[in-house]
Amino acid sequence: MENWDEIRTAFQVARIGTVSGAAEVLGVHHATVIRHIDALEGRLGVKLFQRHPRGYTATEAGQELLKVAQATEDQFAHLAARITGTATEISGELVVTSVPGLSELVTPTLVRLQHEYPGLRIRYVSDPRLFRLEYGEAHVAIRAGGRPQEPDNVVQPLCTHRIGLYASDSYIARHGLPKDEDDLPNHRFVGPSDPDSRARFHRWLATRVPDEAIIFRTNEARVMGEAVMAGAGLGFLPVLGARGLPGLREALPLRPDWDTPLWLVTHVDLHRTPRIQLFLKALKEDAQQCGME
Repeated sequence: MENWDEIRTAFQVARIGTVSGAAEVLGVHHATVIRHIDALEGRLGVKLFQRHPRGYTATEAGQELLKVAQATEDQFAHLAARITGTATEISGELVVTSVPGLSELVTPTLVRLQHEYPGLRIRYVSDPRLFRLEYGEAHVAIRAGGRPQEPDNVVQPLCTHRIGLYASDSYIARHGLPKDEDDLPNHRFVGPSDPDSRARFHRWLATRVPDEAIIFRTNEARVMGEAVMAGAGLGFLPVLGARGLPGLREALPLRPDWDTPLWLVTHVDLHRTPRIQLFLKALKEDAQQCGME
């Protein structure tokens, strides 16, 4: 990669989706943008974009290149801020990813910071897959379970994510509550779409009820909560959100082996970026105030 300008141009085209938009951001003529894209594709021997009447869409090869470009752009911006003495300014994009079911914790912190720092642009992605921080897919990842072990990442404990087994009033009216753990096979459950879910509480349940007892499965945390609220079955929900919902009751007392440790993960190259440090500090404080120990 001899010409960073070409990669930077491709990054802006992918981000904005049009040649004219990228040209405006870069301060160049649109013909320069097209020339850079053509030269880069020729050098690599692959198509980085699909052209269509509404603009440009990155191909699979383009997406791989642009992950690296995003991470490099972030590092250049951080370096420039340190050199010019503006590293204390809080602005730019903050990309946060977490496992599903944490929006009650994460979203208020992000919104509060954006009110305090109008130059901050937020992108929050809730997804069970592991985002690759070294490729710039996210700046901060909130992960659950065992301590993450990827090299070149900074890992900090966040809090314990408390999980409870809940039933709605409508479910209780039809089926009652389980008397104890031995009574669980006589009830109906809402569970994950993947029967081999790694979540501690789902593994716990799988050892105590037959597979056919899980009569409603979904891969979305929001849908799981809605199904439990609607009375489809008993289901595991975050205590932080469930305790504020009317018409829900704990089906069994909370158990420590349902709880899941949460970790804050950042890449070492961007860990000390002001906006990342600001978010890490704010989220830790908010997690304590929410009672997530």
